[in-house]
Amino acid sequence: MSRPHSRSASKIQTGTAVSYDSEVVPPLPGTWRELDLLVQDVLRARENVATAQAAEAAALARAVGLVEKRAAERKARGVRFGNDLPLREVSAELGAAMRVGDRTVQRRIDDAHTLVTRFPATFAALSGGRIDRQHASTIVDEGVVLIDDAARSEYEGLVLAVAEVESAGRMREIARVIAARLDPDAATARCAAALRTRSVRVIDLDDGMARLLADLPAPLAHAILDRLTQFARLVADAEMRESDSRTALGLAEAAPGLAEAAVGGVEAEAATGGAEGEPDPDTVRTLGEIRADVLIDLLLTSDPTGHTGVDGDAMTGIRGEVNVTIPLTTAAHLDDEPTLLSGYGPVDAGLVRRLMAAAPGWNRVVIDVPTGAPIGVDRYTPSAELRRFVDVRDERCRFPGCTMRPWRCDADHTIDAALGGETCAENLAHLCRRHHVLKHSSPWRVEQLGRGRLKWTSPTGRVHLDEVPSTQRVTPIATPAPAPIPVLVDSPSSPLSGDPPPF
Repeated sequence: MSRPHSRSASKIQTGTAVSYDSEVVPPLPGTWRELDLLVQDVLRARENVATAQAAEAAALARAVGLVEKRAAERKARGVRFGNDLPLREVSAELGAAMRVGDRTVQRRIDDAHTLVTRFPATFAALSGGRIDRQHASTIVDEGVVLIDDAARSEYEGLVLAVAEVESAGRMREIARVIAARLDPDAATARCAAALRTRSVRVIDLDDGMARLLADLPAPLAHAILDRLTQFARLVADAEMRESDSRTALGLAEAAPGLAEAAVGGVEAEAATGGAEGEPDPDTVRTLGEIRADVLIDLLLTSDPTGHTGVDGDAMTGIRGEVNVTIPLTTAAHLDDEPTLLSGYGPVDAGLVRRLMAAAPGWNRVVIDVPTGAPIGVDRYTPSAELRRFVDVRDERCRFPGCTMRPWRCDADHTIDAALGGETCAENLAHLCRRHHVLKHSSPWRVEQLGRGRLKWTSPTGRVHLDEVPSTQRVTPIATPAPAPIPVLVDSPSSPLSGDPPPF
């Protein structure tokens, strides 16, 4: 039985550190001096690390000049064999000194040269400690497809503005979309080439295990994982119910009259010394194990319940769910504006058009052209319009750095409904369960600034702005259109397989 929250419970003293339990009013933002000093020290150390990594990259980039000079000397002497020998010589020397393999050194030289020569603004940001190496690697990886120097420079400016406020994990999708919008042809060619690499393979592991790898189109891969997760949760719930029944039966046999108490949540084990029907923790499957078992069953027997006695009829309506966005002009084959998979980035437009043909309904999203922020959602079939709008606007958990998808999050009232907060787009934001609890049980505070922008204040008083993802992916246009542009967004309830869901 849970206890009501208390506003007057005292703090817990442990040594020199002060911690606060979930029922204690936490310290006000800006008053936790020890944490503030710790954050300052960590940030200073990260800046120093980034500066040192930039210096290392600059040094490795100089190796290219040595290789070219050595190659020119060999050519002048008429040496016509071993054209890659200069690179081997330099890499072997560096590898021995760095205590890494020479092939690894070759890759690092190539990456460093690309960063220093083709992405100078990113290199400068890394040297100044404004971003870390993971941010820099992401910017280079997603922008290397841009051949034109002007487009690449524009890309750097847009992505660096995001990199200084977002995690590298969140930034990757944004960088991918910006690159695709600056050069749609390159993005289309890249997707087409990648599609030709789809395959399935097996890697042998130790202890009788092997890893099955499948390289698939991103919308289909995410839909497969989502469908397996839905199956797994249903199986896990059934196993839990069966376990509860066995526990109650064991209690009834051990001490009649306690079974009813066990079902009600009373800890009967303390009274009986343990129930005969209690499940063994070593035999209980995790969600990941069940998901793997369902995959095996589906591929080998077409029955997702081969590992259990669960009635398969409950699973017949399960479909994989993804959220894709396609401009109307792309859907109509009028241009090649990027088609986006939420949480991933540009995907094959042809595949999304085929998904459109099978989907029972789509959301029409009206966006503000200069900023890219959604300003309205409607649909021709009845559904929860407000939730659809917030799903489309947020795309993920809105705590800084989190990438949890909206359908795995809670639609949280920024100002609690119990305190008078309205149920409207300006007072709703998606938070995963982890950060939802953090918001309510810690000194972290959040405020809505309008148009979906969130202002988070940490326990040390630091302010972190979380922008609407779509606004960060927008690239400047010469003449903004006078009216909003509608796009089509597949609802998370739209199926990729199976019968259409009821409405």
